[in-house]
Amino acid sequence: MPVPVIAVFDIGKTNKKLFLFNQSYDIVFEKSTQFDETVDEDGDPCDDIDSLKAFILEGLKAVSNLKEFRIRAVNFSAFGASLVYIDEKGKNIGWLHSYLKPYPPKLQKQFYDTYGGEMLFSFQTASPVLGSLNSGMQLFRLKYEKPDFFNRIKYALHLPQYLSYLISGKPFSEITSIGCHTNLWHFQNLDYHYWVKQEGVLEKFPALAPSDLVVDPASSPDFYSVGIGLHDSSAALIPYLVSFREPFALISTGTWAISLNPFNQFPLTKDELECDCLCYLQYKGTPVKASRLFAGHHHDAQVERIATHFHQDKTRYFQLEFDNGILDKIDTSIDPKQADCKSILKDVRFSTRNLSDFASDVEAYYQLVFDLVTQQYVSTQLVVKNTTVERIFVDGGFSNNAVYMNFLAGFFPQMAVFASSIPQSTAIGAALAIHEAWNGEEFPKKIIELKQYPCKVRHFR
Repeated sequence: MPVPVIAVFDIGKTNKKLFLFNQSYDIVFEKSTQFDETVDEDGDPCDDIDSLKAFILEGLKAVSNLKEFRIRAVNFSAFGASLVYIDEKGKNIGWLHSYLKPYPPKLQKQFYDTYGGEMLFSFQTASPVLGSLNSGMQLFRLKYEKPDFFNRIKYALHLPQYLSYLISGKPFSEITSIGCHTNLWHFQNLDYHYWVKQEGVLEKFPALAPSDLVVDPASSPDFYSVGIGLHDSSAALIPYLVSFREPFALISTGTWAISLNPFNQFPLTKDELECDCLCYLQYKGTPVKASRLFAGHHHDAQVERIATHFHQDKTRYFQLEFDNGILDKIDTSIDPKQADCKSILKDVRFSTRNLSDFASDVEAYYQLVFDLVTQQYVSTQLVVKNTTVERIFVDGGFSNNAVYMNFLAGFFPQMAVFASSIPQSTAIGAALAIHEAWNGEEFPKKIIELKQYPCKVRHFR
């Protein structure tokens, strides 16, 4: 008998993955690939939408032909702040612009001057001013810079919903994508911000649907349910919300290290907004206070620098055992508990360090991780302070890094700090979101393995 499975496409900035999960949420098939970036109409780097489209369509066709599995459902998770535009004929047009694309300062000023100023607007939309990372600003830019193209747009779909649209042919907006630093959602009014209607942008979005909605595929010889996709950071939180009732915070690590606290209901403050805090909407529609740190990106860039300088293979640092004695050989003078959050989060301190000052590449690597975890403490503290959270879970790449985890436990001695082992939490979250549509079993009792890191690091000061 074929094994009933769900297919999940998990699309990151670097890795594009396809998984099949059985009803116990074990991975029974996986495929991963990477694409070279292309450039948009302005010559700026962007993701290759054609390669991504081929990966989705060809990947689903391939696993549908595997006789040992029966696909019961398909769902998607993908990075946010990225829009795909489709025209009246349902074809994608234009480019998948990068959320790192520089935003024109004059146009940005025009926007915020018109809609109440940066601080008031940021309070209303629960997001710092982030330029293209506020995905609604990408549509505002098209309206004023490329009005002819803007008028051709029938629908603007966030990337997870576009991937779903490729299979179902049905366009939707979805709350975790609309509610993640988009400048589109008014968190107090629980509705689109009024600028969206004022600028004629609201009509570019299809109906807003719940995260657990499933629809039929546009065409398939077999019947299966198609989810409408989720924003990846919100998807990564779902296995924890399903598994734990006591308050916790999650640091989801990858290119970004996102600290998520679903148990923090305090409104964002001015200082928090200025330190890159924001609110997400989780898949049930309630706010999650979050802080962001570009830690994975900075880590990888600096590891490349260390490996090149010391003529080492950069992969060796990922398996290092923790050695408390190396702390005596690196600079631990900064006290993040006393530092101003804006100043400590602004720069990558290690990037200005002279590698010739280190006796070995391992010492340099310890310094890099210490500098990053110093920032991570400040970033995470912004969302856990004054709450009842006593446990921090870390998943993603840094959860397997003993140096990172020991330093983090050292900075949070009052917390229980755990490395979370859950195979592909983002993909499993997307599967769990539509559990009832495809899985006749109960929610699994234990899908997360935890390893606690006790505070055994000596005080840094």
